[in-house]
Amino acid sequence: MFIVLLVCSLQMIAQGDRQKEKKLVFIIVDGIAADMIPKATTPNLDLISQNGDFSEAYVGGGKGTYSETPTISAVGYNSLLTGVWVNKHNVYGNEIKQPNYNYPTIFRLFTNDFPEKQTAIFSTWQDNRTKLVGEKLVGTNFLDVDYAFDGFEKDTINFPHDPYREYIKNIDHKVANHAADYIKKEGPDLSWVYLEFSDDMGHGYGDSPQLYNAIEFEDQLIGKIYESINYREANFNEDWLFIVTTDHGRTAKDGKHHGGQSDRERSTWIAMNKKGNSYFKEQIPGIVDILPTMVSFLDLHPENSVKEEWDGIPLLGAVDAMELSANLHGDTLKLNWKALTETNDKAKFYVARTNKVKYGAKDEYEFLGSATIKDGTAEFPIAKKADSYKILMETPNHRLNTWIVTTQTN
Repeated sequence: MFIVLLVCSLQMIAQGDRQKEKKLVFIIVDGIAADMIPKATTPNLDLISQNGDFSEAYVGGGKGTYSETPTISAVGYNSLLTGVWVNKHNVYGNEIKQPNYNYPTIFRLFTNDFPEKQTAIFSTWQDNRTKLVGEKLVGTNFLDVDYAFDGFEKDTINFPHDPYREYIKNIDHKVANHAADYIKKEGPDLSWVYLEFSDDMGHGYGDSPQLYNAIEFEDQLIGKIYESINYREANFNEDWLFIVTTDHGRTAKDGKHHGGQSDRERSTWIAMNKKGNSYFKEQIPGIVDILPTMVSFLDLHPENSVKEEWDGIPLLGAVDAMELSANLHGDTLKLNWKALTETNDKAKFYVARTNKVKYGAKDEYEFLGSATIKDGTAEFPIAKKADSYKILMETPNHRLNTWIVTTQTN
């Protein structure tokens, strides 16, 4: 009897010590500016934020710079999926004409490292899977999504299209409920849920009871999915990252439109079930920060040539700097950044004079030198002239990059 009890105890200890399996769900709920969240009743977003964290955020790239990005839905989704702004991923509108798949999405990065693990997409818009993620396309190396639940916007029999967009509300309900059930039962390793109805009410009614009712409706759906990951964590040896965000804000005048660079159109938010780092808590993160956060949490290891292109930094773990900028003064390259550390750690700086990554190749970087991160500035001589420069800052915990474009050749 003693031996049986001892064996059982050892088994329980071994199970408790076994590393939890990392899994992740991210939700994009469309078209909700940051100032709308406090005005709506959102108990589930509130609960997620209390258990984890919440921050205002932004989309739209560098306003007035080479990376300025339209505050349009598919553009925002792809900035999240790839961790780069539109000058790289090349999705300028909802038509999704020519995505540049040389900037891989989280689905491709995940599948590259864990081909045996399961991915899923639950979406009110099929193009998210077929065009943005690029399932079964040459450019994504024929990427497969293991489970898809989408395309209902094309089903006009079960979801007849009406001028009040109630059919989108019904599709959101179907998509979210199925996502909650599937995640609870099957526990896919990486899932994307997309919900649209809030944006439709914004376009139809602007700042209105209809829009705020839609936000509250979406919050209920988010809550059902959140319950599923809590169930998984309570009943399986799993550790889940749950991220909820939006793709753009709305115009200040009446909330009916988006696409421009006004503060409200650029203003978004991020909620997650984990405590964010100092950058998340003290700065305004961007939608491009979500990709490196997911990569870090899931313990993925993309090639350096991929990480060198990311315009975001992780929202979890240690971070060192942000907002790298560069200017050329004659033969001198002047760099500035915002330090997020007070240590004496140094960063390494590199320059490339090509943009071969755009075409699926790798750039050759020349080492410029090092500088103390907390100083926030550095200067290096640049002898060899070029039409463009890609500057890379490598810190102990992540990378930053910026461009100097003197012509439009790239």
